[in-house]
Amino acid sequence: MSRWKAPHLTVIAALLVAASTPISANAAPPATPRPLASGPVNPGFDTGDLTGWTVTEGTAFGPAAVTAIDSYWGGPFHHRGSHHLWGHAAAGDDATGTLRSSSFAAPARMSFLVGGGWDPERLYVALVRDSDGRVLRKQTGPQDEAYVRIVWDTSAWRGQGVHLEVVDRKAGGWGHLNLDDVRTGEAAVRDDNGLTFRTLGQAGQPTAPTAPRDFTADPLRPQFHYTPYQGWINDPNGVIQWRGRHHLFSQFYPDAPLWGPMHWAHAEGPDAVHWRDLPVALTPPPRATPTDNSGIFSGSAVDDDGTLTVAYTKFTDTAAHPGAAPETVAIATSTDGVNFTPGTEVITQAPPGSSAGFRDPKVFRDPVDGRWKMVVGSGDGGRGKVQLYASDDLRTWTYTGVLAEGDGTTGAMWECPDLFPLGGKWVLLYSTNEGGQSLQRYAVGDYDGSGFRAERHGILDGGGDTYAAQSYRDDAGRRLMTAWMSDWNVKEPTRVNGWAGAQSLHRELFLAPDGRLGQRPVAAADSLAEGAPVTVTDKTVTGTWRLGRGETARVKAVLDLGRTTADTVTLRLKASVAEATVLRYEKADGTLSLDTTGAGYGTRATYRTQVKPSPDGTLALDIFVDRSSVEVFTGDGAALTARVYPRYRESQAVEFAAEGGRLHLRSASLTRLGSAVLPD
Repeated sequence: MSRWKAPHLTVIAALLVAASTPISANAAPPATPRPLASGPVNPGFDTGDLTGWTVTEGTAFGPAAVTAIDSYWGGPFHHRGSHHLWGHAAAGDDATGTLRSSSFAAPARMSFLVGGGWDPERLYVALVRDSDGRVLRKQTGPQDEAYVRIVWDTSAWRGQGVHLEVVDRKAGGWGHLNLDDVRTGEAAVRDDNGLTFRTLGQAGQPTAPTAPRDFTADPLRPQFHYTPYQGWINDPNGVIQWRGRHHLFSQFYPDAPLWGPMHWAHAEGPDAVHWRDLPVALTPPPRATPTDNSGIFSGSAVDDDGTLTVAYTKFTDTAAHPGAAPETVAIATSTDGVNFTPGTEVITQAPPGSSAGFRDPKVFRDPVDGRWKMVVGSGDGGRGKVQLYASDDLRTWTYTGVLAEGDGTTGAMWECPDLFPLGGKWVLLYSTNEGGQSLQRYAVGDYDGSGFRAERHGILDGGGDTYAAQSYRDDAGRRLMTAWMSDWNVKEPTRVNGWAGAQSLHRELFLAPDGRLGQRPVAAADSLAEGAPVTVTDKTVTGTWRLGRGETARVKAVLDLGRTTADTVTLRLKASVAEATVLRYEKADGTLSLDTTGAGYGTRATYRTQVKPSPDGTLALDIFVDRSSVEVFTGDGAALTARVYPRYRESQAVEFAAEGGRLHLRSASLTRLGSAVLPD
């Protein structure tokens, strides 16, 4: 121990001497730390370059990534200011890299615009603490070039030194990220016009496996439409009322809000309106390769003498399984409505003339001959078609031929066919993609057990978001239908919250007096009402008049066209001073349009249909407004459906307006609607 004592004492003595030595009058005082900035330098890249930002790795964010380009193949970017950071512009999707902002003091709240690919592990904007490099918050993109605003609660780190990192470690398709308009403090939550941003971003969503699922936390999640809590859904499958309960299956990919190896999600409820989730019904085999997308495609359900039986397309990714048949038909069964047997293939190859595809079997009991029949979607040579099969036991099927075929103008592939009797006629539903636009078509005609002869053709819903419709006959004898509220333009801003896709409200189908296929909301939708409606009668509107406000609401109105002198009548839904979804009726030609060009995030389009007033000269409207959808029904059975995603919390007003005269409302009402989610 003695050998350590002397140096120790020497150090103490030296410190005492130093402490007693006076500071020279000419010595500089200790430096005062420079206060941290309140936000990053050049938060919107409006200098036109990377001033204030540093490329720390790779080539993804070179100087060329800062651009003034305001639109891309799918529409406008919706950026703010003169410039923004477009991750694709510098070196495309294959480049990788990271970009760091200047340091600033963490505020209580911050927000920014993000676009580009979805990949939480390889593509994200991160808030990083300077002192230890810890990632405090992170957010990936929406798989769309158009920007979505992310809002973060950063109060836990208020005042600490932080910086932003834009991370791109993904090469290949959608391997880029876009950033613009970083805001801190009060500006992070309020726009320049004083409106409040909706709080989007997965940081605000309870997604941990052990966390309770909160279907109300997400301001864009529909409250009375079926959605996945996390992941992706598309086509509704296997809709049926079985043992008194309504069942809804959906194409489902649980691992991302993107299309992937398909499962069948499963929900059931008492009334075709309220739903509770059941365990996933069908799952695909394990992936043979990392990119193997083999899965369980769309299909249908029937009651086979008390056994719930589903027929579906077994899809095999031939890139991962060379030589396999890409699409076959399989059967699975359940005796309890929850657990299903492994599927058994019953049709192992497509019939000739199916080069465009062979999928989506819809099974029904044929009243013509009492046998089971199956229609399957197909196409060949640019002409969509429906193939027909017959069976006595749901296991052995005989190909009977082509049920119906297009003329080349209605799409090269007819998906999700459905054939059923209604009102003394037969109806054929099928879905097509025509020039990039998704359409739900129908035909009304006659069926003799082997062939269908159409007498009338039409589009079931004039909006942009109705596809893969599937129907069933319930215990009350009604023909009920639901559809995927799709957007083939890939506008799904909800991906930033980890989910995408929604099913429409269930609808009752009927034949109108002129032979058109009509639809109306299922009667049980009345049970969604919460509280007394706001109601007016015999109201004359000149200019603009507000009926009320409602984020989730049902709006009913009866327009007295005989006493209306206005050339155009409009109804602004989900409205604020900055945005609205506009329903417009042109009295001269009977056109009803739904305009989403100023509705917020999502597709900018105007959808149209023709409507016929009632014999008494009135036009009845029945409108369901959910957090990110609008469904419009008219008295004559027409419909317009669109997904809309408002940016602001204040966008909840319902306003009537008259142009070129006055509007006379025989009646109007607004009823707030509650949740359709049943406890698990």
